[in-house]
Amino acid sequence: MRGSSFGYLVKEGSRNIWTNRMMSIASVGVLVACMLLIGTAVLFSINLNQVMGYMEDQNEMVAFIDDDASAAAIKKIDAALGEISNIGSMTYVSREQAIEEYKKIMGDSGTLLDGLEEDEVFPNSYRIQVDDLSRLEETVEDVESITGIMKVNAPTDVAQTITSVKQIVYVAGTGIVGILVAVSLLIIANTIKITVFNRRREINIMKYVGATDTFIRLPFLVEGTLLGLISAVIAYLALWGGYTYVLNWLEENQSIALVSFTQNFLPFSSVTKDLLLGFVLGGVGIGGFGSMIFVRRYLKV
Repeated sequence: MRGSSFGYLVKEGSRNIWTNRMMSIASVGVLVACMLLIGTAVLFSINLNQVMGYMEDQNEMVAFIDDDASAAAIKKIDAALGEISNIGSMTYVSREQAIEEYKKIMGDSGTLLDGLEEDEVFPNSYRIQVDDLSRLEETVEDVESITGIMKVNAPTDVAQTITSVKQIVYVAGTGIVGILVAVSLLIIANTIKITVFNRRREINIMKYVGATDTFIRLPFLVEGTLLGLISAVIAYLALWGGYTYVLNWLEENQSIALVSFTQNFLPFSSVTKDLLLGFVLGGVGIGGFGSMIFVRRYLKV
């Protein structure tokens, strides 16, 4: 395509936007709203996964070792635990370490434990963190099956709750994004339909003088692409400002109970490139793809 032809297409696409500026403004407004909702859903999902990951890290299972287990038996238990694929990390805690930790937790009252022998209260144990909480029950069964393991304590109820929340967020987020994309395509379709209707006489003249179907359609493709690109930039800047404001407000007004959660929120700078690329590709894709699909429906050339 020659430079003059490309310039003509860009000029015509821009002219279409200006000629139908009220509809174009409405289209950009709706597209911006859709992209903001999509971006908000994505950020919410990312941060929720961060918080869920933090909660996963705080939840550990404890495997207690038989009181009469020898040093050799403990080594075998260690090796067997290392073969379980879902175990991310494990820490051996001796009786002596356990009682010292509880003394620190109890503070001044820790002296009450001075008269007790370690083996009377605290067995040797392993503190275990898993990689996938959804497989916690399966992992508990694998650990309990190891010879020398007396008992396993695991937060199975918490694990089920966290797993359910993550699944709900994923399904809901996917559904919301799909609905908003469909709405965006519908808006682009209506914009193209009105533009074609307003220019029907000019299009007929172009056909009579020998203009190809592709040459007639391309300005509408440019129009849809420009609308999508403009919407993407506006939505990205609005989301950036809004997200930064919310994070700053939470930092200034957060309660002690929320500190452990909000400190895991991602700064916008960590997702800047991915979000910008996603917005631009999404905006151009929705605008361009919508134009290609619907211009054939409304433009009988």
